[in-house]
Amino acid sequence: MIDLLTSLLQAGVHQGAPIILVVLGEVICERSGNLNLGLEGMMLAGALFGFMGTYYTGSLAAGCLAGMAAGIILSLIHAVLTIDLKANQIVSGLALAVFGSGLTSFIGDKTSPVKMTMAVAPAAFRRLPIPVLSGIPVLGPVLFGQNLLVYLSGVLILAAWFILYRTRYGLNIRSAGENPSCAEVMGVSVRATRYLCVLAGGCLAGLGGAYISLALSPGWKELMTGGRGWVAVALVIFGNWRPGRAALGAVLFGTLYALDSTIQARGTLIPTQFLQMLPYLLTIVFLALSRLGVFKAALGAPAALGQPYSRESKE
Repeated sequence: MIDLLTSLLQAGVHQGAPIILVVLGEVICERSGNLNLGLEGMMLAGALFGFMGTYYTGSLAAGCLAGMAAGIILSLIHAVLTIDLKANQIVSGLALAVFGSGLTSFIGDKTSPVKMTMAVAPAAFRRLPIPVLSGIPVLGPVLFGQNLLVYLSGVLILAAWFILYRTRYGLNIRSAGENPSCAEVMGVSVRATRYLCVLAGGCLAGLGGAYISLALSPGWKELMTGGRGWVAVALVIFGNWRPGRAALGAVLFGTLYALDSTIQARGTLIPTQFLQMLPYLLTIVFLALSRLGVFKAALGAPAALGQPYSRESKE
């Protein structure tokens, strides 16, 4: 029983790591007041270009950098549309999600002499157990028997918390999301702050996508992110816009993904399709509720989330 629990939790952390990366980026982005629903498209771009970077260079580092660059480019489009042009953030995000899906489906099937919908990565992140610590019962294999990107995601959880709640720049981010007019009066550039936060979110979304194609399921196939970008949007709300809570939610969802395969392997009659639709259902419910003023305030959502800002409009 202990071995089964250890294996399940270890797989849950492994499955949850890409969602952690995306969630952390979105928490920072939304804390600044910008809502980005294009995470799924950015993850797909990160997965494709992360795979391509490794496929053509043989370097996992190059693949990660390519994935992050893809996420940054798409997030830059979102930033220009929503921050400079004052476009509706929900519409912009949904458009990027669809665009990313279509773009990766097209490029992924055309750019390689090997049919990339069936391609396998020439290199992948493997488990790198930490000596001594990985030998601790249960928690050792779960926390210290993972690959390098899982360890990085753990470091980023602490870094995101520290930046948001223990630095002046974190205070500027939260001010831009709560009261941008007041933040501007105090000398904070709301435009620059939101730009940096949106780009940081896109960078981590791209890395999360690269994790999928280089560690979780090495290789490339169409729509391989499986809706994890939408799950990340819901988990930001579930985690009250706090890095630690949102990351914990990502691990819980990762465990559910792992539990799905475990249940099916044991011959349980619960349809896989039913289990796989639950994240989407939760995403719809959370997004719908988050638009209600009372629920939004109760969750502690940034007061200016989703609202465009310009100096001319400040009161």
